[in-house]
Amino acid sequence: MKNRAGIILLFMTDAITIVAIFYISVALRQWVLPRIFEGLPEFRGDIWTYYWIFFIWFGITLFEGGYSRRFTFWDEVKFIWKSVLFTAAIIFAILFVGKQGALFSRAIILNMALVSFLIVPLTRPLCKRFIYALGLMKRRVLIIGAGRTGRIARSALESEPNLGYEVAGFVDDDDGLPRRVDGIKVHRGVNGIERYIRRCGIQDVVIAKPELEKDRLISIINRIQHKVENTLYIPDISGIAVLGTELRHFFYEQTIVIEIKNNLEHLGNYIIKRGFDYMVALFMSPLLFVLIVVISCIIRLNSPGPALFRQTRIGKDGRPFMCYKFRTMCADAEERLEEILATDPVRREEWQRYWKLRDDPRVTGVGRFLRRTSLDELPQIINVLKGEMSLVGPRPYLPREEGHLGEYRELILSVPPGITGLWQVSGRSDTDYEHRVRLDSWYVRNWNLWLDVVILLKTITVILKREGAR
Repeated sequence: MKNRAGIILLFMTDAITIVAIFYISVALRQWVLPRIFEGLPEFRGDIWTYYWIFFIWFGITLFEGGYSRRFTFWDEVKFIWKSVLFTAAIIFAILFVGKQGALFSRAIILNMALVSFLIVPLTRPLCKRFIYALGLMKRRVLIIGAGRTGRIARSALESEPNLGYEVAGFVDDDDGLPRRVDGIKVHRGVNGIERYIRRCGIQDVVIAKPELEKDRLISIINRIQHKVENTLYIPDISGIAVLGTELRHFFYEQTIVIEIKNNLEHLGNYIIKRGFDYMVALFMSPLLFVLIVVISCIIRLNSPGPALFRQTRIGKDGRPFMCYKFRTMCADAEERLEEILATDPVRREEWQRYWKLRDDPRVTGVGRFLRRTSLDELPQIINVLKGEMSLVGPRPYLPREEGHLGEYRELILSVPPGITGLWQVSGRSDTDYEHRVRLDSWYVRNWNLWLDVVILLKTITVILKREGAR
């Protein structure tokens, strides 16, 4: 009952949002566009003229599972943008086929699509959180396994508030476990799980106990499958690609296969990635080059030496290239580094672990600001336009670091390095070197265009919050 009430409330908030977007679009058409484009005819119409487009919008939302599926925040954004594109395409197709283009303002429809791109990804997750706070639409989850995998599962579920999951407890047979894990009760006896499901009002069960024997695992899944709405199983495999991975089955053999795709191996996908790089870089270049000139002048006034710093980095397939950055250190930085490492054991240990110094005395005043805001990496847009780097990718490693990439070397160097990447949005300087390498390898294995878009958007957030920058 609470779930249905929550869905009805979400539907109402979506309706209010889309009506508000319609009136914003009308205001833009009446008051803004005529000042930009002369000769636009006077707008005539009201919400009742365009009522049919609301049915299309909600039809697409329903078809894509907007009121039945659970999304993480970024999957919700992807779902919204995809739904908006489909809705706009269908509306224009109807107007074209029905030859009704002259009766409806195409500017209104375009405005609604553009405004929806900006507003709905903000309002819908906020409305969901409000609904969850009312105790509606929340799903109670029981986790089988209170060990390391179970704790990871709990952390993953609770780190995504947009999912609306509430971990009601753990179930485990291990007597050595405490009565509570992370403040959540651990129930004893996996064999009595049906009793916990009934007593605690469980909708979903997560099986996060990789040490379970195969026959017992199958027995548990078969027992609970029809007693809960969803059963989620976490297999004992990690370090493989997960984005775009598909589950296939062989009907007659009653077995399943995990299909793991090498997305960047396909030429079409690689062309899409590079095309995206060039399109965004060219679009942003006029503004960025003005900033580069202004910042260069400030650096030259602040400390002697060139404004740009060039350094050899490892590119795609191990080819070296000259990477551009703003100079953020004093001109004799390398000589001073040798002196610091020779005389300061604490900083030497920090350098060996992170290959960076948290409070580096070689950094200038302007350089410290550029690093905290990540503006020091702006000149790398030149490397992108030259085809040596990508907007998103692994770190551009130094030649001396190549030997430290280990088993991930070939994988990481199979794509151009990026201005930003997973390590920048995952703690940046607060992550140790080995973790950075694992993040870069994970990115290459799981690449898709949406992952690049998410990392770019998260990079903006990280820069504004100045998280992990040094």
